Amino acid sequence: MTTELRRLRNYIGGEFKDAADGRTTEVVNPATGEAYATAPLSGQADVDAAMAAAAAAFPAWRDTTPSERQKALLKIADAFEARADELVAAESENTGKPLGLTASEELPPMVDQIRFFAGAARLLEGRSAGEYMDGMTSIVRREPVGVCAQVAPWNYPMMMAVWKFAPAIAAGNTVVLKPSDTTPASTVLMAEIIDSVLPKGVFNVVCGDRETGRAMVEHSTPAMASITGSVRAGMQVAESASKDVKRVHLELGGKAPVVVFEDADLAKAVEDIAVAGYFNAGQDCTAATRVLVHESIHDEFVAALAKAAADTKTGQPDDEDVLYGPLNNPNQLKQVAGFIERLPAHAKVEAGGHRVGEKGYFYAPTVVSGLKQDDEIIQNEVFGPVITVQSFTDESQALEYANGVEFALASSVWTKDHGRAMRMSKNLDFGCVWINTHIPLVAEMPHGGFKKSGYGKDLSAYGFEDYTRIKHVMTSLDG
Repeated sequence: MTTELRRLRNYIGGEFKDAADGRTTEVVNPATGEAYATAPLSGQADVDAAMAAAAAAFPAWRDTTPSERQKALLKIADAFEARADELVAAESENTGKPLGLTASEELPPMVDQIRFFAGAARLLEGRSAGEYMDGMTSIVRREPVGVCAQVAPWNYPMMMAVWKFAPAIAAGNTVVLKPSDTTPASTVLMAEIIDSVLPKGVFNVVCGDRETGRAMVEHSTPAMASITGSVRAGMQVAESASKDVKRVHLELGGKAPVVVFEDADLAKAVEDIAVAGYFNAGQDCTAATRVLVHESIHDEFVAALAKAAADTKTGQPDDEDVLYGPLNNPNQLKQVAGFIERLPAHAKVEAGGHRVGEKGYFYAPTVVSGLKQDDEIIQNEVFGPVITVQSFTDESQALEYANGVEFALASSVWTKDHGRAMRMSKNLDFGCVWINTHIPLVAEMPHGGFKKSGYGKDLSAYGFEDYTRIKHVMTSLDG
């Protein structure tokens, strides 16, 4: 007996639609490895329709008042909160994430972030009108950029969708959003909820694969392309967008250094780093997966972290004792396993290093020590539940190792020495530096990196401003 797969559909111009040519792709629950739904495999005709709907809706939405946009976003936040159980269930089916942690750690921040941008809609700041030339008054207008093409990743499908659409819509833009082809279910449900709030065409969802995303970015209608994804994908988006000089907003990979000095609270550091490294199966660009430890406490730290890894549990979404679920897809499982299989002879697997079970894409919490700065696993993003540990001799070497990668998204420093913490935070070449903690985010503070981690900010007033443009208006006082 075969189970009928649920049918997901695009949301274009206020209507739910199949792909124009009827193509679909199966959506698999990574906790079981089994398909549970089909989603449209959208092509050019679907992208054209979504862009046309967003373009048609833009003039009226642009001309709404900030208070009207605020009210709409607050209604969306309330509606998400009211249907939290449905959203959590959809996200868990999408990703295999633990139900309890998704409900407690992801849904509340999402709702808070929408409410933050609802407030930000009414607080855009700029220069006051003034006379900078005799007989002339200058005014600065801050305006929405237009239609935004947005591509969200599979590691946090719901939350990253919020990071995309909330600031864009708050600023008066219209949106065409593509979820990952492996995790469209929660985004389609969000569209269903949003349908009763926003005017038709302001928010559109197009499901599909990499080619669908390419068609969106290359389309002539959007004024801006925003993506959260791999460095390779970001480079392709930037190249495609350059052909018609679109604005580009990129949040790409990470390889966060976690620098632990000899005076750190070792027990707290180990406990917090294990959670920040293994949460969401390490599928987080800011995950605490590259630890640098002072040589005097290296062995003690590694032993304690290996024990923490052994005590960390992965498993099915309904198991309340698990910290994380499966990797998102079989390719990701293969990638993570490949890093371990290719480890150099001088590396040592202190814990884990293997798949868990045969059902789903689970991987054991892993600790690897004995690594050198130029090792593949140090230089490249694993995006899995693997924490590497290196030792350093002094502050200068710690900084050299920390900055010695191509990514620059997030970092943390663990020390009781205030001066050292301040020096490290000044010299670490990363968009975020945490001190004696790792991974907390708040809506009011910016999130975004440097170097190959991309450019532009998510969250905060800075993220909001990224979805606006500046216009200078000068008028003669002579009439």
